[in-house]
Amino acid sequence: MPILENITAIDLPMLIMWAVGILLIWLAIAKQMEPSLLLPMGFGSILVNLPFSGAVDQTHAGILEEGAIDTLFRAGIANELFPLLLFVGIGAMIDFTPLIQNPKLLLFGAAAQFGVFLTLGAAALLGFDLRDAASIAVIGAADGPTSIFVANFFQSNYIGAIVVAAYSYMALVPIVQPPVIRLITTRKERLIRMDATAGGEIKRSVRIAFPIVVTILAGIAAPRSAALVGFLMFGNLIRECGVLDALSRSAQHELANLITLFLGITVASKMRADLFVRADTLMILALGLFAFLFDTVGGVLFAKLMNLVSKKKVNPMIGAAGISAFPMSARVIHKMGQEEDPENFLLMHAIGANVSGQIASVVAGGMIVSLIAG
Repeated sequence: MPILENITAIDLPMLIMWAVGILLIWLAIAKQMEPSLLLPMGFGSILVNLPFSGAVDQTHAGILEEGAIDTLFRAGIANELFPLLLFVGIGAMIDFTPLIQNPKLLLFGAAAQFGVFLTLGAAALLGFDLRDAASIAVIGAADGPTSIFVANFFQSNYIGAIVVAAYSYMALVPIVQPPVIRLITTRKERLIRMDATAGGEIKRSVRIAFPIVVTILAGIAAPRSAALVGFLMFGNLIRECGVLDALSRSAQHELANLITLFLGITVASKMRADLFVRADTLMILALGLFAFLFDTVGGVLFAKLMNLVSKKKVNPMIGAAGISAFPMSARVIHKMGQEEDPENFLLMHAIGANVSGQIASVVAGGMIVSLIAG
């Protein structure tokens, strides 16, 4: 009987992936950890690991039957369409004013990519193919779309584990970053006060010019990042131009939510048991955490280094916001500052570092693609 055949085809790796799917759904609902992404990923993980699942490609009697999720993968991720469209929505959400007011915050975004390049070397030394090592390293940027873009560009066999790790660590920012920051800073450093505002009002013409200039500069510095940076900045240009308010709202809400939904369930095509339940997956999760931790460390240590040569001190916790997990990391830093000193307002500075991390992570991804592909 077909039902009996389906039941007997269930094996332990499939059951493990069902458990992973249920865990992701639980985290999304009970803990509200990136629910718009983890919930479809969890459900998709169950869907693609059913025996003889019609949701993925299958061959019967020599005839290929295309599954819906694999078809979506080819249409939206294999050509990088979904990550790029998601960047339009993210760009429309971001206000770069704090960064424009205090341009030196861009340095924190660059410094917070330290863990990415460190992990690239570590993964290669552990025996991963250089292209897989590059894909794994980008997890540290805490930037899901960039992780998907790089992993797919290199056609990594670990894209499922990479995406799960990238978005999981983004969701775990409030848990992972505070103990690391406290470990490498003193209370005196955490008490450093910074002005509530770093500059005056930014003219509309400057806000409009900013995404255009950034696209040109990033495209020249790292041509492989042109699409990623360009779509991110295009979304921001829609926000700042002042004549496309309806489209800006649609990009921030309907477009971003819909693409995130499809992205989550489509990535599940690479979460099949034969691709996911392996020792390499645990190594990828560990390396992703390593990259994320050292991105945080790199940003904080750079801020401490700046304080050695700068008259106007910065709170080194700001450096940790240089990762790409926007706006979660900035909120975490502001909350930590308030816990140390309720009158210390770090939010705008942390937001500036956080949005610089968005730009820096994309450029870092493009540089890694150029470096390894070359």
